[in-house]
Amino acid sequence: MAQIDIRVLKTMEEMLLVQQLEEVVWGMGAIPVHQTLTAVKNGGLVIGAFEGEKLVGFSYGFPGYKNNETYLCSHMLGIHPDYQVRGIGKKLKDEQLKVAKEMGYKLITWTFDPLESRNAYLNVSKLYGIVDTYIENCYGEMIGGINAGLPTDRLQVEWRITSKRVQEKWMTHAIIFENLFQTIFSEENLPVLVEPDLFDPTGQGYEVPVPQQFQAMKTASPEIALKWRLQIRKIIQTLFSNGYALVAVRKTDEPVNYYQFVQKSKIPLQTKEK
Repeated sequence: MAQIDIRVLKTMEEMLLVQQLEEVVWGMGAIPVHQTLTAVKNGGLVIGAFEGEKLVGFSYGFPGYKNNETYLCSHMLGIHPDYQVRGIGKKLKDEQLKVAKEMGYKLITWTFDPLESRNAYLNVSKLYGIVDTYIENCYGEMIGGINAGLPTDRLQVEWRITSKRVQEKWMTHAIIFENLFQTIFSEENLPVLVEPDLFDPTGQGYEVPVPQQFQAMKTASPEIALKWRLQIRKIIQTLFSNGYALVAVRKTDEPVNYYQFVQKSKIPLQTKEK
């Protein structure tokens, strides 16, 4: 396996490479180069992953401000299809954390599809972010590309890069996770979620099943994919409204992985003292 080099990108030529890769990854129009270039000159951060001179992955973020707090809004992370599942996303995020801290940021946020469990695993189990915000149909209905055909629901990651959760890699160890949800198989041999008659979360923690191959499911049965979207939306919103946050993903050999939720108040999000 060839070496992958990670570096910060700043020039017009580098932004053009990012634009070209963005179109390959998402199959739709890319962000204008003048916008990404302006962002990096004004508190934004673009990081590239290279195999030799070939850009094979990137992350792109710009400054955000809300509730009297400045943060880095990490808007995109893309890996060339031929280079996925090689740990490049983790390398990009590690560099993003390092450089963002040097720039003075304490918080980085981004969004991802609630039904993309591979992304969730990276975000919370590998990077130690947390999630307690659900955004319905974040971008409206998108035409073309991998996001076409379903409401663009998103979960928002809160990555407090100076916190004990991140710096000490805090994870739940003594939590008992309840799993009240079952999965059965459809005629197409796809997992189907069966909800309990009543879901009123009051326990220490909960596990919620999520498909491992959601993109393939969208192709095989848009109806089942839509049902998953609406069911998971309701379940996760119920957990969030009762004070829970997503902190980990349990991977399995089954057609589903399991999202793990605990009370947000139990997570050490305060800044780690030096």
